[in-house]
Amino acid sequence: MEINHPETRAEVEEIFARYETALLANDNETLLSLFLDSPVTVRYGVSEVQHGFEEVKGFRAVQAPFTRKLERTVITTYGRDFATASTLFHRPDFPGAIGRQMQTWVRTPHGWKVAAAHVSMMPA
Repeated sequence: MEINHPETRAEVEEIFARYETALLANDNETLLSLFLDSPVTVRYGVSEVQHGFEEVKGFRAVQAPFTRKLERTVITTYGRDFATASTLFHRPDFPGAIGRQMQTWVRTPHGWKVAAAHVSMMPA
C-alpha cells in the first residue's frame, strides 16, 4: 500500500479545502454532498452525535456560519481510495480553547466523501 501517493493526496487536499470553504460559508448543499449518503456515516461533534447521513443532514439544517483558523492540518492517503484529514482550529467564539477535527475520506463512484468525522474542543 502506498502512503501519500502525490496525485491522490492533492485530490484530498483540494476536497478538504472545498469542505472548509463550504463549512465557513454554511453552504449546506455542498457540505452534504461531501458526506457519504449512508446509514453507516458517523459524525461526532462538540456536543452532538449523528449516526447516519439523515442525522448529519438534520444537524446541518440548523447550523449558523462561523469563523475559525486552521493549523497543523495533516492529510494522509492510504492507497488511492482512503484518506484521513486531521486539523487543529481556533474559533473566536471559543476563546482559550483548541478545536480538533478528524475526517475519514473514501473515494466512491461519486467522488471523495466523508464517511466518519469527529470534532472536539479542549482547553488551550
